Amino acid sequence: MKMKLYFFKNLSLFLLLLVIFSESSFSQTLPDFKMKMTNGKVFSAADVSHKKPTIIIYFAPDCEHCQVLVKQLFQNMNTFKNTEIVMVTFESLNDIAGFEKQYQTSKYPNIKVGVEVPVFFFKNHYQLEHTPFTALFNKNGKLLVSYKDYTPVDDLMKWVKAIEKK
Repeated sequence: MKMKLYFFKNLSLFLLLLVIFSESSFSQTLPDFKMKMTNGKVFSAADVSHKKPTIIIYFAPDCEHCQVLVKQLFQNMNTFKNTEIVMVTFESLNDIAGFEKQYQTSKYPNIKVGVEVPVFFFKNHYQLEHTPFTALFNKNGKLLVSYKDYTPVDDLMKWVKAIEKK
């Protein structure tokens, strides 16, 4: 009886560790995502430039925290000019069109904005409960840092500057 209990405890621990490590290693690279943009085109992970770092921002256009993040990001766009910024949401294309107009995202060729396909891909992939979520990947698609709920733009800027120095 003790042997069976010992076996099942160890098996349970092994399975738990397997799940934890497989999930964390899965999330360490740029996910294979797709999003539909307001111009009708689909932008995917395959379209991401491998010549510069990439920031993924999962947001909701009406989220106050997201709006603060976006305003801070645009105020510091000079720091992010050599970074591909992918802004993805679960909201509708109409909501995105209003967002693009309000923030004039078309002025920035390094910014792509769209609706994730399928809906909640990022929410499920990163096990998110709130927006915004921000993730910075190097040019090889390796996750360097991520932020759930609150993104300190100053910290994000330090990461981007450090990547550029390499």
